[in-house]
Amino acid sequence: MTPAPAISLADAGNKFEDLSGTMINPGDNPYDALINACDNSPAKIQSLYQRHRVTRNGQQRESFLTSEFKGLNIDQVLLRLENEPGYQDPRDCLVFWARPPDHVLKLVAHLQTLLREAAPNLWLMPVHRMHLTTLEIAHSRTAEEISSLVSSIRPAVPTLTSLTFTRRARLVKPMISYDLSAVAVSFLPASGEEVLSPSPTAPPPSGGAGTGEPHESTAGRDGYTYHHLRRDVFNMASENVAIGSRYVVPSAHITLGRYLTQADHDTPERRERWIQAIEEINAWLEKEVWDAKDAEFIGEWIVGQERGLDARCGKLWYGGGRTIMTGEGF
Repeated sequence: MTPAPAISLADAGNKFEDLSGTMINPGDNPYDALINACDNSPAKIQSLYQRHRVTRNGQQRESFLTSEFKGLNIDQVLLRLENEPGYQDPRDCLVFWARPPDHVLKLVAHLQTLLREAAPNLWLMPVHRMHLTTLEIAHSRTAEEISSLVSSIRPAVPTLTSLTFTRRARLVKPMISYDLSAVAVSFLPASGEEVLSPSPTAPPPSGGAGTGEPHESTAGRDGYTYHHLRRDVFNMASENVAIGSRYVVPSAHITLGRYLTQADHDTPERRERWIQAIEEINAWLEKEVWDAKDAEFIGEWIVGQERGLDARCGKLWYGGGRTIMTGEGF
């Protein structure tokens, strides 16, 4: 059989490295490494997520403002999809997504408006396609390869997609994260912050959907973090298929937009204004959204609110593809 041709990655120009300082041993569940390094402490896990995103933003700020700036990483596949009628993305993927609840979608739509004011040519992810990747199983493969993986993992899909019904992890403190390819809003695993989002339905005593015993992972108990959820999804999925994620970093982010032109960033002055706009948005988020009770925008959510995990396959890079199954929400 002739091997399938290599498919280029939209983010090939980016380095997705763990900037939290955690070391991962080959062959181990990569999410266990950070949990163990943090002594299973939600506060320490949150701190490492924060260290990663702040360090990465600092690196990217320097990349934008350096006198040796060589341009943005324009997503050529997305550019062709936008400009060439009939063009099809050749890359198929298999993932488990967490879908943001309505109050988070309201916030991210507002953030997109602010970003578009600073960069009018920014491509924006449609709100109905917003997602947080809990686990990427395979990316940039052929449709036939993904179909085979779907067949292998299908028996585990009902349990995996409803895992969040009982294993509830909170995300808090949204912040704009960015690089030379895209811009996103990132969250931190919660660690004792006041509950701000709508109260969830409690799991039934039996454990409810997906799993037997419920974890102490309700809104007010943060011992079970989003990183624990990623670890568990990884463990359960890997019993059925090999995991081929592009990267494993301490990040919980929703892509808001991508660059399709250099026009908004083609001078030092425009790049400085872009960075200033992002920093102003982040200052607003910290002051007006973080820990703000009864505010216009809520920056906290419990993964699984409204719907469980979304097992999805196909041409997923820009929020497309098809759903295999969505788990029970609360």
